[in-house]
Amino acid sequence: MSATEMLTGAAACARCATLQKTCCQRAEILVTEGDVRRITAHAQRVEFFEHRAPHDPEYLVPDEQDPHWLQYTCRADGTRRVLQRKADGDCTFLRADGCTLPLEVRPLVCRLYPFAYTEQGITGVDSEYCPTRALATRDRPMTEVLGIDASAAEDWRQTLYQELRDGTP
Repeated sequence: MSATEMLTGAAACARCATLQKTCCQRAEILVTEGDVRRITAHAQRVEFFEHRAPHDPEYLVPDEQDPHWLQYTCRADGTRRVLQRKADGDCTFLRADGCTLPLEVRPLVCRLYPFAYTEQGITGVDSEYCPTRALATRDRPMTEVLGIDASAAEDWRQTLYQELRDGTP
């Protein structure tokens, strides 16, 4: 992704935050062991994640489209490794001007959003946390507004699942 595309994505996310609560404020962000290593090296701290049960119990219902997801992401006690949140619910890395982590350090699930995916591949776009009506148009879908192309997303998806298969929840 070019610097221009990244700036476009950052600008879109900043605009999103003026319209509604963002994914950084509403979503529980799963982190792989690889994410933890990358973030630790960048942030020079390790107190940014915790193991917690999902807020939405629906998360623990097996998904026929992605049958290994729970095995890869949840421990036997039903908890999973997620980024910590501040008292107001924001992601620990969210500041007024956006995420403090560079794109190449952000958790893979953050990089992938708004793509929907399974272990088998990209399945579409899931813009639950994006105000797509305000930012996207028929001629310019949300993935373009954010500056994310399908090939980069596919690379991140493959890395995500490789890290999930190789790691422990």
